[in-house]
Amino acid sequence: MAVTEGSEAFDSDIVQEVRSFFYGCNRALGYRLFWRHLPEMSEAMDGEILAGVKVWFDSFSSHFMDSDEEVKRHVQMKREHTRRTCDEILYLAERLNLNEERTRLAEAIALLHDVGRFPQFAGYRTFNDARSVDHGSLGVEVLGTEQILTMFGPCERNVIETAVRFHGHKSIPDGLEDEALFFLKLIRDADKLDILNLSISYYRDARTRGVAVLGFPDVPQISRDVLEAVLERRLIEYDHLQSLNDFRLCQIGWVYDINFTPSLEKLVEGGILDELFGFLPGTSEVEEVRRVIRRYVASRLNG
Repeated sequence: MAVTEGSEAFDSDIVQEVRSFFYGCNRALGYRLFWRHLPEMSEAMDGEILAGVKVWFDSFSSHFMDSDEEVKRHVQMKREHTRRTCDEILYLAERLNLNEERTRLAEAIALLHDVGRFPQFAGYRTFNDARSVDHGSLGVEVLGTEQILTMFGPCERNVIETAVRFHGHKSIPDGLEDEALFFLKLIRDADKLDILNLSISYYRDARTRGVAVLGFPDVPQISRDVLEAVLERRLIEYDHLQSLNDFRLCQIGWVYDINFTPSLEKLVEGGILDELFGFLPGTSEVEEVRRVIRRYVASRLNG
């Protein structure tokens, strides 16, 4: 993810100085120098702090580009996913009329939500949490080790850590404070919007070039328990998936976990759900799922 050069924060001497440390041999000293220039921050999210987070993210993720070609390819994929997730969350922030402070916090969360993916793939050569580590928990560990949250107020630290830890979980845990819950829902929506768009590209590629997708067998069958879960509006356990069509149907079922109306509108207006259905066999069971999903979406958008 390239560091944006447009804001006043990035034109400041402070950030130019810290950049040289980040890209040199002493990244930790570099970010401490940056934070030391911002000693009296309030609870409000400041633009210069967001600028520092962008510089740190670029440096941290670039570190893994020194690995072999397989790691580099997957790291670059996640860097690009992060950039697009930032775009998605800024779109949602605008649609939800968030103020500047909350919009900056949302962007910081999008920047940091997948930082655990980089050491995960470097260490385990997989993004599969079940076969390695929970990448959300690993991300929180990274933020602690790097001390990147030290200049956020305690409320913002809690919001960011909650979002990073739980954004990829099957469901949202109970008992979260309102602000942490709001931003967790926001990053979960933004993350899904990008993943679904990316998945469509993969499926098209598989159809036209015969490439393998996600390691699932590309067979016509759909598992009965997956069909029933979507029909009953239940989220699906990933270890129940047995085929690529199961995974596609699972992704369609994500619609039940979309939290904000603008997110749902974007899925519908972009034709994502219809295109996902187009990759499934035209059986009576699939058509029944399509009807159930359409009724659910209509009730959400018109309710």
